[in-house]
Amino acid sequence: MKIRPAELQDGPQVIPIINQIFEEMEIPTLQALSTAKLFAILNKLYQTKTYRYSYRRMLVAVDDSKDEKKPRVFGVAVSYPEVDEATIDTDLEPYYAQLGLQPGQELFPDQEAFPGEWYLDSLAVAPNTQSQGIGSQLLAATKQLARNHEYSVLSLNVDLLNPGAKRLYLRQGFRVEKKITIGPHQYEHMTFEL
Repeated sequence: MKIRPAELQDGPQVIPIINQIFEEMEIPTLQALSTAKLFAILNKLYQTKTYRYSYRRMLVAVDDSKDEKKPRVFGVAVSYPEVDEATIDTDLEPYYAQLGLQPGQELFPDQEAFPGEWYLDSLAVAPNTQSQGIGSQLLAATKQLARNHEYSVLSLNVDLLNPGAKRLYLRQGFRVEKKITIGPHQYEHMTFEL
């Protein structure tokens, strides 16, 4: 297992893993789309420089065995500095009509990160490789990434309906700061002092 920055060719493997989070979030706009249409849009956005789910904002866990011609992606961590939150979905705007959104309407309107934080937007592991420590490895690599960017706080939000994820974060030293709402769900905002 190797953790590395995502690459353009990882997109077809990364997008279904990220989609697990969208399914859990129950975002009506995304639920109304066919999987094929959603994946086509996400694939285009994955290739941008600044979008929330751009390959440039991701770390991936891959199989690094020599017999693999094309490394398999087992997990994904998406993170960025809080200051980017204001513009992180700008690349999505050309796709508003396809998503059924009006100009000025936002897909992710809720504040997720707070000043001074390096924010872990998404951490997901492929279903067939869960409970093998991949999430913990991605989390450790994200902590190091935040340190490399000279941040002293790593934050994330965990859905109240996902106690397993919360246990992982507590074991990793995160603490609950407050409750927030993102879309139709309640989350606990957690932080880790780096």
